[in-house]
Amino acid sequence: MNYGLQLSASGVLTSLYRQDVHANNLANASTVGFKRDFAAITQRDPESIEGPHHLYRHSLLDEIGGGVFAGPQHINFEPGALERTGNPLDVALEGSDAFLVVSRTNPNTGKEETRFTRDGRFSRSAEGFLVTAAGGFKLLDADDQPIQLDDAQPVLIDRDARVQQGGVEVAKLQVVAAVNREQLVKDGQNLFRYSGKDHGRAAASNGRVRAGFIEASGVDPIRELLGLMETSTAIQYNSNMIKYHDMLMDRAVNSLGRVVA
Repeated sequence: MNYGLQLSASGVLTSLYRQDVHANNLANASTVGFKRDFAAITQRDPESIEGPHHLYRHSLLDEIGGGVFAGPQHINFEPGALERTGNPLDVALEGSDAFLVVSRTNPNTGKEETRFTRDGRFSRSAEGFLVTAAGGFKLLDADDQPIQLDDAQPVLIDRDARVQQGGVEVAKLQVVAAVNREQLVKDGQNLFRYSGKDHGRAAASNGRVRAGFIEASGVDPIRELLGLMETSTAIQYNSNMIKYHDMLMDRAVNSLGRVVA
C-alpha cells in the first residue's frame, strides 16, 4: 500500500470518529445532566517501528511519522449550570463528583443492576416508587432499596437528600461518588455503568442536592459546531490527499511504467 495513502486514510478515519463525537454532543445540548464526550487522538508509530516486517523502513518515512489513531473516548464531568423548575420532584446535585444511584433491569439476564446518573428529574410510578422521568428507573436509598411513596402525601426533598412526606423522613436518596470516574461508561438513557470489579461507590465530597432545580447539559453548542467545522475540513483535506496519491499511482503505472516497444 502507498505509504502516503495510508497516512491520509488514517487522517480521514480519525476525523470521522471525532466528527461523530461532536455530533452526538450537539444532539444532547438540551439533555438534562448530559456530560460531553471528547475524543483523544494518539500518534501512530512509523511502520519501521510498528510493523514486524519493516516493509516501509526508510529514514525519510520515519521522519514523516505513522499517522494518527483514534484514542480512547473520555467524558468531561464538569457540572452544568443549574436551572430552576419549581418542581418539587426535580433535584440537582451540588459538586462535580456526586451521582444518584438507580436500579436498572438487565434486558439479557433480567437481574437488577445499579447505575449512576446526574439526571435529577423524578416522578412517581404507578406502583408508588420514586423513579427517573427518563426511563422510569427506581431511585435507591442508602440501603440499596427502592424508594416507595405514599400517593396521598406531597413530597419534599431537602438539601441533605432526605425524602419527606407529612413532615416525616421516608427515605434518603443515595448520593455517591465514583471510586474512579475513568471507569464510568455511558450506558444509554443518561446512565453510567461502573466497569470496575467492585460496585464503584464511595462517599461524595458534597452529598447535598437542590430541590426544584435541574442540571443543564454540559455541552457548549458553539464549541461543538466549531469542532464539527474543524473535523469536516480535516476530512476534506485528507480526502484530497487520497485523490492526489491515486493520481500519482495512476501516472506511475500508466505513464512511467509503460514499456515502449
